[in-house]
Amino acid sequence: MSTGTKNTGDRIAEKLTTAFSPSALDVIDESERHHGHAGWREGGETHFRVKIVAQAFAGKSRVDRHRMVNDALADELAGGVHALAVSAKAPGED
Repeated sequence: MSTGTKNTGDRIAEKLTTAFSPSALDVIDESERHHGHAGWREGGETHFRVKIVAQAFAGKSRVDRHRMVNDALADELAGGVHALAVSAKAPGED
């Protein structure tokens, strides 16, 4: 039975869903790929890859899109997420 405590990946997905209402969202915990590297800690949840497609990114530069995602995840980035790789696209973009 769940204790109601969300892991970091779940919080990231929830915040991005609330902020952008994406048509597609994939949050991948890549922490184990970084074992022994800077920012890694036992238990993981330090390195994430986000793939998001949302209308909110239409007409925005890549830098602006990354800033939007980083702003939405400011608490996670300040509180334990060491690295965040972002692919942010508008619908219809490859």
